[in-house]
Amino acid sequence: MPKTVSTIYRAIAWGDISLAVLDTTALVNEAIARHHLSPVAAAALGRTFTAAAYLCSWLKSDESTLTVQIDGGGPGGKISVSGDGALHMRGFIEHPDVILPPRADGKLDVGGCVGKSGTLTVVRDDGDRLPFVGTSPLVSGEIAEDFSSYFFYSEQRPTAIALGVRIGKDGACLGAGGVFLQPFPGAEDEHITRAEEAIKQYSAVSRIIEEEGAESILKRFEAETESERPIVFRCSCSRERAERAVLSLGKAQAEKLIKEDGGIVVHCHECNTDYRFDEADICRMFGREDT
Repeated sequence: MPKTVSTIYRAIAWGDISLAVLDTTALVNEAIARHHLSPVAAAALGRTFTAAAYLCSWLKSDESTLTVQIDGGGPGGKISVSGDGALHMRGFIEHPDVILPPRADGKLDVGGCVGKSGTLTVVRDDGDRLPFVGTSPLVSGEIAEDFSSYFFYSEQRPTAIALGVRIGKDGACLGAGGVFLQPFPGAEDEHITRAEEAIKQYSAVSRIIEEEGAESILKRFEAETESERPIVFRCSCSRERAERAVLSLGKAQAEKLIKEDGGIVVHCHECNTDYRFDEADICRMFGREDT
């Protein structure tokens, strides 16, 4: 049965290493359904969703926001994922229908889709006067290595990361998620080395999540879950916000578009939703009476 809920599990490994395991299968399937993603686009966007959800889990409040932008120059185009402290996520890849041949090992060529001639940028707003902006060069375009580099150079927090998205023959996501190991200040060097070695076991994390479940990974670390939170695909767009965008055009421009195109469409890239406005809507919004 398809998974209907995505979840982040948090625990502590060996007393001084923060451990997070995410099952984002349902989240990725929602993105596939909304954006009609090709398998390689689903893998690239899904890995980014997983890493962004992990970052959002550290936000100070439900109202805090975070955006991840990846621009590697690859055929998939730019990736943008946003979320908040409540783990409401949304996002898109610029070219959702991109098709690439598999790598020599048979796996989806995420690095080829994303490219590596560019940057990974994180914008975090905790409600302070100025949002935090961190940027680091892409390492491989495979997403996990790129986020590890971002954590090290932009946030000075060494982080071992494994990410995976497994796509079935029908284009649906069978398993998706990630493992994040991040030492607390003062963590023993032995435990840091142990975390770096342990992450190598999760190159097939998506298969483990599909076949055994995310909680099985916690058992492998002999770690008890300290918290468990749902992750959902939820966009901040609405018809009311789309109306404000139309109103910002002004009455003359809106009426011109109605006359030329028969209507106005406001498109949300993050959830692939169209909000349509016809002549009656414009009359109502701008207060013009029909004659």
